[in-house]
This record gives sequence, structure tokens and C-alpha cells, in this order.
Amino acid sequence: MLKIKFFKPALFILFATFLAFNVSCSSEDDSSTQSVELTVNGTVLFDDGDDFFGDVDGDFTGNGGSAERTFLWQNSLNSADYNADITSSSTGIFEMEVKDADGNVVLNKTLRGDVEPDSFSGVTQSGTSGIWSVTITLSNFNGDGSFSLSEGD
Repeated sequence: MLKIKFFKPALFILFATFLAFNVSCSSEDDSSTQSVELTVNGTVLFDDGDDFFGDVDGDFTGNGGSAERTFLWQNSLNSADYNADITSSSTGIFEMEVKDADGNVVLNKTLRGDVEPDSFSGVTQSGTSGIWSVTITLSNFNGDGSFSLSEGD
């Protein structure tokens, strides 16, 4: 009976110590959390579906994380000028896909963090004017970069 009296409190203290140790250790190393952040015209994109008019200026950063975001963009012309540039210290992928108002792909370009070139620019294929969709995909991306879109010729 005496053993049980001491065993229960000792077990409780051991469990509480273990729990406190795990909580303190896991909160100390927040730098290991992989993430990416995508900003368009000053707005951080958390979900899909944001709408933009006029020129699009985007920035992104990552520390090994992955994300895909799609936003809508009003293009009153049949093409768009585009530009993208990355600075990456290791492997990782940046992909930009643009679809016209009919859902046809007019641009699909990729940059890889460990190879040149680290930028691309040009004019999309011709498409249908209206609401275009832009999908930015970052995969295991470690670094930063920017992209832009404006109505084409």
C-alpha cells in the first residue's frame, strides 16, 4: 500500500516533467518550420480567389516550403507581358501558369533554384481577353523572387 502512495505522485511528476520538456523544446526551434509567402500588389495571398486589376507585381519568399496560389486578373487585351526572377540558394521550383478567359494556357514557365537561367520574360501566347487566372506554384523553395504581369500589345 505504501508503494502505491508514492508511485502515483512520482508517475505524475515524471509525466509533467516529460510534457514540459517536450513543449519547451518544440517551441525553441521554430526556424525549422518550412514555409513560403506570396504577395501580390502588397496583399499576402493565403487562399485562392483574390482579384486584381491593372499591373500585377508579386513577391515571394520561402525557406523550403511549398504552396500553390491562384488569383484572377482582369486583362482587357489578348496577351500579357510577363517577367519573373528568383534568388535561390538551393534547389526549389517556381512555376507560373497563366490561363486566358476561356481557360486556355497562354503561359507555363518554370525556374529551378539550382540551375540557370534564374529569370524569364516575354509576351504570352495570344488568348481571349477578360478574367485570366494566374497560378503560382512554389515547391521546396528556399530563397526569394518577384514576378510581374501587365496587359500586352
